[in-house]
Amino acid sequence: MSDDLGLSFDDGEGERGRHRHRRRPGGSGGGKTAVALIVVVAILGCIGGGVWYGFDKIQNLLAAPDYNSGGSGEVQVSILANQTATQIGAELEKLDVVKSQKAFVEAAKDNPRSKEIQPGVYKLRKQMRAADALLLLLDRDQSRQVLKFTVPEGKTVIDTLNIITKETKIPLADLQEAAKDPKALGVPDFWFKRNDGKQVKPSIEGFLYPQTYEFDPGTNAKQMLTEMVGHFIEVATTLKFVDRVQAERGISPYEALITASLSQAEAGVAEDLAKIARVTYNRVYKAKIPLQYDVTANYWLQLNGKPMKPSSALTAAELDDKSSPYNTTSVKGLPIGPINNPGEAALKGAMDPPAGDWIFFVAIDKAGHSAFATTDAEHEANKKIACQNGVLTC
Repeated sequence: MSDDLGLSFDDGEGERGRHRHRRRPGGSGGGKTAVALIVVVAILGCIGGGVWYGFDKIQNLLAAPDYNSGGSGEVQVSILANQTATQIGAELEKLDVVKSQKAFVEAAKDNPRSKEIQPGVYKLRKQMRAADALLLLLDRDQSRQVLKFTVPEGKTVIDTLNIITKETKIPLADLQEAAKDPKALGVPDFWFKRNDGKQVKPSIEGFLYPQTYEFDPGTNAKQMLTEMVGHFIEVATTLKFVDRVQAERGISPYEALITASLSQAEAGVAEDLAKIARVTYNRVYKAKIPLQYDVTANYWLQLNGKPMKPSSALTAAELDDKSSPYNTTSVKGLPIGPINNPGEAALKGAMDPPAGDWIFFVAIDKAGHSAFATTDAEHEANKKIACQNGVLTC
């Protein structure tokens, strides 16, 4: 991965130079050496095992101090980007994870995978063998501590914040407070402008990009939401979303984002996202008729603390709530803002919808595929197919 540490071993120890001694010519040196060797062997034979005991003690004194167990308890260790083995070893020694910095450095030298250690917060044990500590740092699935959550495409801000608090234990109130100011989270001011003359109420809805996120322990609510907004901006920039919708669609980026959220909510399958965006544009900007999307009524219910309903269960009063800025039953044009957080495919569909004169669509099978129509007669024929497939009640 790109954030590998690329450990170096800067323990400051190099090999010392060794003098080479030339053997003097003549045979007397060899004879003296042989005599000395015999004397040494005789002495060793007399002393016996005590010499080897002393040799072991000397070896232990020369070796890097290291624990001889797998350790116990728990301790959190933060590994930073670009840290060397020596720096990591020093931190581990300070926390009593390893007995010495040198033991960890030597373990890292002996293990080619040591260069794969990545930044993060890890759960290790106290008083471990240096080699075992290294293996735990390499086993991210077991030892890395993360706050992780996945936000599916099309989730509303309310749903998204509930997912985050459930998975990370960050208080919901903290997330709600952070979500109040989208500009403070990194949404540029130009996003909250419209070309259709309709009111704008800045909201974080639409900007919390759906994907899987991982954060280090200690990350707060504002930091998390800021990163999610950052991912949205990154995707939009890569797609050239802002420039293209203004140049090719002749609308503001915010109107296109609202359209993407409507498509995300209405589409049962990904291949229909762009076609539904085309229907939205046709009804709003060409035919100038109300969208009549049930999903906007459901969104208004959720904002008011009420449960969402299947389309067939929505009442006429709920669909045509005159107090709702998300009323698309009798009110023409796009609603006041996005109704969820769309994914990349929905953004692409709103940016570059296929050509077509469709102004109707209806789901025609239980897999979620929709049929599109340009006339009332075509639409009624599609509705009959939906009835036959048990999607609509006729």
